[in-house]
Amino acid sequence: MSKLLSTALSTTLVATATATLLFSAVSAAADQRIATFDLGSLDTLDAFGLSEQVVGVPKASLPNYLEQYAAETYTDIGGLRSPDMDAISASEPSLILYTGRQGDWEAELGDIAPLLNTSLQGDDYLAAFDANVRELAGQLDADSQAEEALEILHAEIESQREALSDAPRTLVVTHNGGNLMLNQHPVVHDVLGVDTLEMPDSVTSETRGTRTFTPLSADAIAEIDPEFVLVVDRSAAIGDEPGDADSLSQTLSDAGAENARVVMLTPALWYLSGGGLQSLRLQIEEIAAALN
Repeated sequence: MSKLLSTALSTTLVATATATLLFSAVSAAADQRIATFDLGSLDTLDAFGLSEQVVGVPKASLPNYLEQYAAETYTDIGGLRSPDMDAISASEPSLILYTGRQGDWEAELGDIAPLLNTSLQGDDYLAAFDANVRELAGQLDADSQAEEALEILHAEIESQREALSDAPRTLVVTHNGGNLMLNQHPVVHDVLGVDTLEMPDSVTSETRGTRTFTPLSADAIAEIDPEFVLVVDRSAAIGDEPGDADSLSQTLSDAGAENARVVMLTPALWYLSGGGLQSLRLQIEEIAAALN
Protein backbone atom coordinates (compact mmCIF):
# COMPACT_ATOMS: atom_id res chain seq x y z
CA MET A 1 0.00 0.00 0.00
CA SER A 2 1.31 3.46 -0.85
CA LYS A 3 2.48 5.42 2.14
CA LEU A 4 0.96 8.86 1.62
CA LEU A 5 1.57 11.32 4.40
CA SER A 6 -0.76 14.21 5.14
CA THR A 7 0.54 17.70 5.81
CA ALA A 8 -0.10 20.11 8.62
CA LEU A 9 -2.28 22.13 6.28
CA SER A 10 -4.59 19.25 5.33
CA THR A 11 -4.97 18.14 8.95
CA THR A 12 -6.37 21.52 9.91
CA LEU A 13 -9.48 20.84 7.83
CA VAL A 14 -12.25 19.57 10.11
CA ALA A 15 -15.43 17.64 9.65
CA THR A 16 -17.99 20.21 8.54
CA ALA A 17 -18.06 22.02 5.22
CA THR A 18 -19.64 25.35 6.07
CA ALA A 19 -18.40 28.43 7.88
CA THR A 20 -19.63 28.77 11.46
CA LEU A 21 -21.29 31.93 12.70
CA LEU A 22 -20.61 32.46 16.40
CA PHE A 23 -22.15 34.41 19.27
CA SER A 24 -25.07 35.89 17.31
CA ALA A 25 -26.69 35.60 13.93
CA VAL A 26 -25.97 38.34 11.44
CA SER A 27 -28.62 39.22 8.90
CA ALA A 28 -27.66 39.72 5.29
CA ALA A 29 -27.17 43.43 4.76
CA ALA A 30 -25.46 45.73 2.33
CA ASP A 31 -24.23 48.07 5.07
CA GLN A 32 -22.04 45.67 7.04
CA ARG A 33 -18.84 47.04 8.57
CA ILE A 34 -16.32 44.23 8.33
CA ALA A 35 -13.05 43.72 10.16
CA THR A 36 -11.27 40.71 8.72
CA PHE A 37 -8.23 38.72 9.79
CA ASP A 38 -8.85 36.28 6.95
CA LEU A 39 -7.01 37.54 3.88
CA GLY A 40 -8.79 35.08 1.60
CA SER A 41 -12.13 36.52 2.66
CA LEU A 42 -10.72 40.00 2.14
CA ASP A 43 -9.83 39.20 -1.45
CA THR A 44 -13.30 37.70 -1.96
CA LEU A 45 -14.89 40.91 -0.66
CA ASP A 46 -12.63 42.84 -3.00
CA ALA A 47 -13.70 40.63 -5.91
CA PHE A 48 -17.34 41.37 -5.03
CA GLY A 49 -16.57 45.11 -5.22
CA LEU A 50 -17.32 45.56 -1.52
CA SER A 51 -14.11 47.23 -0.36
CA GLU A 52 -16.08 50.14 1.09
CA GLN A 53 -17.59 47.79 3.67
CA VAL A 54 -14.17 46.76 4.97
CA VAL A 55 -13.13 48.78 8.04
CA GLY A 56 -10.18 46.84 9.46
CA VAL A 57 -7.40 44.51 8.25
CA PRO A 58 -4.09 43.10 9.59
CA LYS A 59 -1.89 45.45 7.58
CA ALA A 60 1.49 43.86 8.37
CA SER A 61 0.36 40.60 6.75
CA LEU A 62 -1.17 41.95 3.54
CA PRO A 63 0.10 40.22 0.37
CA ASN A 64 1.04 42.40 -2.59
CA TYR A 65 -2.21 41.83 -4.43
CA LEU A 66 -4.12 43.36 -1.50
CA GLU A 67 -1.73 46.24 -0.82
CA GLN A 68 -4.49 48.81 -1.41
CA TYR A 69 -5.85 47.90 2.04
CA ALA A 70 -2.76 49.39 3.68
CA ALA A 71 -4.33 52.81 3.07
CA GLU A 72 -5.27 55.01 6.03
CA THR A 73 -8.92 54.43 5.13
CA TYR A 74 -8.66 51.05 6.86
CA THR A 75 -7.86 50.44 10.52
CA ASP A 76 -4.86 48.24 11.31
CA ILE A 77 -6.35 45.59 13.60
CA GLY A 78 -3.06 43.95 14.60
CA GLY A 79 -1.24 40.79 13.60
CA LEU A 80 -2.70 37.46 12.58
CA ARG A 81 -1.62 36.06 15.94
CA SER A 82 -1.72 39.31 17.92
CA PRO A 83 -5.08 41.06 17.47
CA ASP A 84 -5.27 44.68 18.61
CA MET A 85 -8.53 44.67 20.56
CA ASP A 86 -8.59 48.44 21.05
CA ALA A 87 -8.13 49.07 17.33
CA ILE A 88 -10.75 46.50 16.41
CA SER A 89 -13.25 48.04 18.81
CA ALA A 90 -12.48 51.55 17.53
CA SER A 91 -13.25 50.46 13.96
CA GLU A 92 -16.81 49.65 15.10
CA PRO A 93 -17.30 46.50 13.02
CA SER A 94 -20.67 44.83 12.68
CA LEU A 95 -18.96 41.55 11.73
CA ILE A 96 -15.48 40.13 12.38
CA LEU A 97 -14.06 37.45 10.08
CA TYR A 98 -11.47 35.20 11.68
CA THR A 99 -9.73 31.82 11.34
CA GLY A 100 -8.02 29.32 13.60
CA ARG A 101 -5.02 31.61 13.91
CA GLN A 102 -7.16 33.89 16.08
CA GLY A 103 -8.91 31.07 17.94
CA ASP A 104 -7.34 31.96 21.29
CA TRP A 105 -9.02 35.37 21.15
CA GLU A 106 -12.44 34.14 20.05
CA ALA A 107 -14.27 35.20 23.21
CA GLU A 108 -12.68 38.65 23.32
CA LEU A 109 -13.41 39.25 19.65
CA GLY A 110 -16.98 38.09 20.19
CA ASP A 111 -17.44 40.75 22.85
CA ILE A 112 -16.77 43.38 20.18
CA ALA A 113 -18.97 42.11 17.34
CA PRO A 114 -20.52 38.94 15.90
CA LEU A 115 -17.95 36.52 14.49
CA LEU A 116 -17.80 34.45 11.34
CA ASN A 117 -15.22 31.66 11.30
CA THR A 118 -14.06 31.54 7.69
CA SER A 119 -11.58 28.68 8.08
CA LEU A 120 -11.93 26.19 5.24
CA GLN A 121 -13.59 23.23 6.89
CA GLY A 122 -14.06 19.67 5.71
CA ASP A 123 -12.12 17.08 3.73
CA ASP A 124 -13.25 18.45 0.36
CA TYR A 125 -11.27 21.66 -0.14
CA LEU A 126 -13.21 22.96 -3.13
CA ALA A 127 -16.61 22.24 -1.56
CA ALA A 128 -15.50 24.06 1.60
CA PHE A 129 -14.21 26.94 -0.51
CA ASP A 130 -17.52 27.24 -2.37
CA ALA A 131 -19.44 27.12 0.92
CA ASN A 132 -17.31 29.92 2.38
CA VAL A 133 -17.77 32.14 -0.66
CA ARG A 134 -21.53 31.61 -0.59
CA GLU A 135 -21.74 32.16 3.18
CA LEU A 136 -19.83 35.43 2.92
CA ALA A 137 -21.92 36.53 -0.06
CA GLY A 138 -25.08 35.76 1.89
CA GLN A 139 -23.99 38.14 4.64
CA LEU A 140 -23.62 40.94 2.11
CA ASP A 141 -26.42 40.51 -0.42
CA ALA A 142 -23.82 39.45 -2.99
CA ASP A 143 -25.25 36.06 -3.94
CA SER A 144 -25.42 36.77 -7.67
CA GLN A 145 -21.80 37.99 -7.74
CA ALA A 146 -20.73 34.85 -5.90
CA GLU A 147 -22.44 32.45 -8.29
CA GLU A 148 -21.04 34.21 -11.34
CA ALA A 149 -17.53 34.25 -9.88
CA LEU A 150 -17.69 30.58 -8.86
CA GLU A 151 -18.88 29.55 -12.32
CA ILE A 152 -15.94 31.32 -13.94
CA LEU A 153 -13.47 29.91 -11.41
CA HIS A 154 -14.70 26.33 -11.76
CA ALA A 155 -14.38 26.55 -15.54
CA GLU A 156 -10.77 27.67 -15.11
CA ILE A 157 -10.11 24.84 -12.66
CA GLU A 158 -11.44 22.24 -15.08
CA SER A 159 -9.33 23.67 -17.88
CA GLN A 160 -6.17 23.59 -15.77
CA ARG A 161 -6.90 20.10 -14.41
CA GLU A 162 -7.05 18.84 -17.98
CA ALA A 163 -3.83 20.66 -18.88
CA LEU A 164 -2.11 19.13 -15.83
CA SER A 165 -3.42 15.60 -16.33
CA ASP A 166 0.10 14.47 -17.28
CA ALA A 167 1.90 16.77 -14.85
CA PRO A 168 5.51 15.94 -13.93
CA ARG A 169 6.31 14.29 -10.60
CA THR A 170 5.70 17.14 -8.17
CA LEU A 171 6.62 17.52 -4.51
CA VAL A 172 5.36 20.45 -2.44
CA VAL A 173 7.37 21.40 0.64
CA THR A 174 7.24 24.12 3.29
CA HIS A 175 10.47 25.93 4.11
CA ASN A 176 10.80 27.07 7.73
CA GLY A 177 14.07 28.29 9.19
CA GLY A 178 16.24 26.23 6.88
CA ASN A 179 14.17 23.07 7.30
CA LEU A 180 11.82 21.45 4.80
CA MET A 181 8.52 19.72 5.55
CA LEU A 182 6.12 17.80 3.35
CA ASN A 183 3.15 19.90 2.24
CA GLN A 184 0.47 17.98 0.39
CA HIS A 185 -1.26 21.22 -0.50
CA PRO A 186 -4.94 20.77 -1.41
CA VAL A 187 -4.82 23.38 -4.19
CA VAL A 188 -2.09 21.41 -5.94
CA HIS A 189 -3.28 17.89 -5.27
CA ASP A 190 -7.05 18.14 -4.74
CA VAL A 191 -8.16 21.15 -6.77
CA LEU A 192 -5.74 20.66 -9.68
CA GLY A 193 -5.42 16.89 -9.39
CA VAL A 194 -1.61 16.70 -9.45
CA ASP A 195 -0.62 13.27 -8.13
CA THR A 196 0.88 12.98 -4.66
CA LEU A 197 4.13 11.05 -4.47
CA GLU A 198 4.77 7.92 -2.45
CA MET A 199 6.97 8.51 0.57
CA PRO A 200 9.88 6.14 1.26
CA ASP A 201 10.11 4.28 4.57
CA SER A 202 12.86 6.64 5.67
CA VAL A 203 10.33 9.48 5.91
CA THR A 204 8.42 9.62 9.20
CA SER A 205 6.00 12.11 10.72
CA GLU A 206 6.22 13.93 14.04
CA THR A 207 3.31 15.11 16.20
CA ARG A 208 3.58 18.36 18.14
CA GLY A 209 0.46 19.11 20.10
CA THR A 210 -2.45 18.69 17.69
CA ARG A 211 -0.37 19.14 14.55
CA THR A 212 1.58 16.62 12.51
CA PHE A 213 4.74 17.49 10.59
CA THR A 214 6.74 15.42 8.13
CA PRO A 215 10.37 16.63 7.91
CA LEU A 216 12.18 16.01 4.63
CA SER A 217 15.94 15.86 4.26
CA ALA A 218 17.75 16.36 0.96
CA ASP A 219 18.50 12.63 0.92
CA ALA A 220 14.81 11.82 1.40
CA ILE A 221 13.83 14.15 -1.44
CA ALA A 222 16.40 12.47 -3.67
CA GLU A 223 14.81 9.13 -2.79
CA ILE A 224 11.34 10.49 -3.59
CA ASP A 225 12.76 11.60 -6.96
CA PRO A 226 10.52 14.55 -7.91
CA GLU A 227 10.89 16.45 -11.16
CA PHE A 228 9.61 19.63 -9.51
CA VAL A 229 9.94 20.82 -5.92
CA LEU A 230 7.46 23.61 -5.17
CA VAL A 231 8.42 25.57 -2.06
CA VAL A 232 5.97 27.39 0.22
CA ASP A 233 8.36 29.67 2.11
CA ARG A 234 6.90 30.24 5.58
CA SER A 235 10.06 32.04 6.69
CA ALA A 236 9.79 34.60 3.92
CA ALA A 237 6.05 35.05 4.52
CA ILE A 238 6.52 36.00 8.18
CA GLY A 239 9.55 38.23 7.62
CA ASP A 240 12.33 35.80 8.55
CA GLU A 241 15.28 34.86 6.33
CA PRO A 242 13.87 33.44 3.10
CA GLY A 243 14.90 30.23 1.46
CA ASP A 244 17.23 30.40 -1.53
CA ALA A 245 16.29 28.46 -4.65
CA ASP A 246 19.85 28.16 -5.97
CA SER A 247 21.18 26.94 -2.64
CA LEU A 248 18.38 24.40 -2.29
CA SER A 249 18.91 23.20 -5.85
CA GLN A 250 22.60 22.64 -5.15
CA THR A 251 21.86 20.82 -1.89
CA LEU A 252 19.39 18.53 -3.63
CA SER A 253 21.81 17.92 -6.49
CA ASP A 254 24.57 16.97 -4.05
CA ALA A 255 22.16 14.47 -2.47
CA GLY A 256 21.39 12.87 -5.83
CA ALA A 257 18.29 14.83 -6.91
CA GLU A 258 20.10 16.66 -9.68
CA ASN A 259 17.04 16.58 -11.95
CA ALA A 260 14.70 18.25 -9.45
CA ARG A 261 13.70 21.77 -10.47
CA VAL A 262 13.07 24.08 -7.49
CA VAL A 263 10.28 26.66 -7.79
CA MET A 264 9.74 29.18 -4.98
CA LEU A 265 6.04 29.99 -4.76
CA THR A 266 4.84 33.47 -3.76
CA PRO A 267 5.25 33.30 0.04
CA ALA A 268 2.40 35.45 1.36
CA LEU A 269 -0.05 34.12 -1.21
CA TRP A 270 0.54 30.53 -0.15
CA TYR A 271 1.19 30.86 3.58
CA LEU A 272 -0.80 33.90 4.76
CA SER A 273 -3.58 34.15 2.20
CA GLY A 274 -5.47 31.57 0.14
CA GLY A 275 -9.08 30.45 0.29
CA GLY A 276 -10.42 33.52 -1.52
CA LEU A 277 -11.71 34.08 -5.04
CA GLN A 278 -8.61 36.01 -6.08
CA SER A 279 -6.03 34.01 -4.13
CA LEU A 280 -7.24 30.63 -5.40
CA ARG A 281 -7.15 31.91 -8.98
CA LEU A 282 -3.62 33.28 -8.45
CA GLN A 283 -2.47 29.99 -6.91
CA ILE A 284 -3.90 28.01 -9.82
CA GLU A 285 -2.17 30.30 -12.31
CA GLU A 286 1.14 29.99 -10.47
CA ILE A 287 1.05 26.18 -10.42
CA ALA A 288 -0.01 26.02 -14.07
CA ALA A 289 2.84 28.34 -15.07
CA ALA A 290 5.36 26.26 -13.12
CA LEU A 291 4.31 22.82 -14.33
CA ASN A 292 2.94 23.30 -17.85
